[in-house]
Amino acid sequence: MRLIQLLDETGTTRVGVVDAEGKKVSLLEGVESTWALAGAALAAGRGLDQEAAAAIGQVTLDYPALLQAGRVLSPLHHPDPAHCLVTGTGLTHLGSAAARDAMHQNLKQQADAGTLTDSMRMFQWGVDGGIPETGKAGAQPEWFYKGDGAIVAAPGAPLPSPDFALDGGEEPELVGLYLIGPDGTPHRLGFAIGNEFSDHVTERQNYLYLAHSKLRACAIGPELRTGALPRDLRGTSRLKRGGAVVWEKPFLTGEANMCHSLENLEYHHFKYAAHRRPGDVHLHFFGTATLSFADGMRAEPGDVFEIELPELGAPLVNPLRTVASGFVPGGVRSL
Repeated sequence: MRLIQLLDETGTTRVGVVDAEGKKVSLLEGVESTWALAGAALAAGRGLDQEAAAAIGQVTLDYPALLQAGRVLSPLHHPDPAHCLVTGTGLTHLGSAAARDAMHQNLKQQADAGTLTDSMRMFQWGVDGGIPETGKAGAQPEWFYKGDGAIVAAPGAPLPSPDFALDGGEEPELVGLYLIGPDGTPHRLGFAIGNEFSDHVTERQNYLYLAHSKLRACAIGPELRTGALPRDLRGTSRLKRGGAVVWEKPFLTGEANMCHSLENLEYHHFKYAAHRRPGDVHLHFFGTATLSFADGMRAEPGDVFEIELPELGAPLVNPLRTVASGFVPGGVRSL
């Protein structure tokens, strides 16, 4: 099932089901958010699809028109943004088979020469042990924190880059969307397209700056796809400037193109008790192997990021905008 959140004509948040052609949206009755829908499903002992199907009403809306009007929201949020944790894991993707073989050869050459970097060593741990047997823990991935629910931009909305940033570039990724149940059990509601959006210049200065580079906005959606995913997912990431495509590249994701299983990545995120607080929402980025910055592109304010992953519905589109941080050195006051 393909779920979205949207604003109706009165500005009220509603939940809708997108049809198979991606043309119409059927509104759910008596449901004010995906978070509430998932909570009701847990309380009733039903799956998310069943709960949504039982609430479908008679009202249908034009989906492309909703997207054009900017009325489609991110597909999952918590009513209190502080109870939404946005995180991610890196060094998780292999790329194409040819790139994988070349990477393995390069890793061996670096290891033999004693010049393997920390990042490449962690990648190798994933290659060697990131896909354990079901029910067992594998290699620990790189993990990072991005922020709380306040950093999530809606589909079509600008991605704000602070004026102190050295770069603002896209990262096309698969995102897992979760709700923690009343007993502390994490429940995966589904998956969505994500633009993880990072400061790659800051990160490249020193890998210890990774934490700084990730404290940026992001975008997720427009749709939440429920159920299992195909193992091999293929999409396209684009950068547009003045309406013209200035960079475009296909990207691969899904477990067939990763050196970690989704189960392993989920385990290493939710093994921490603080990440299993009842009622909380988690939006977790699973990583990428493709970004325009790696090809020498630098996004500029006004550029538009477009991430297309057909298996997950409509593309995720966001323009880049620079914003004032609102804070200066010496801005902390003694009380």
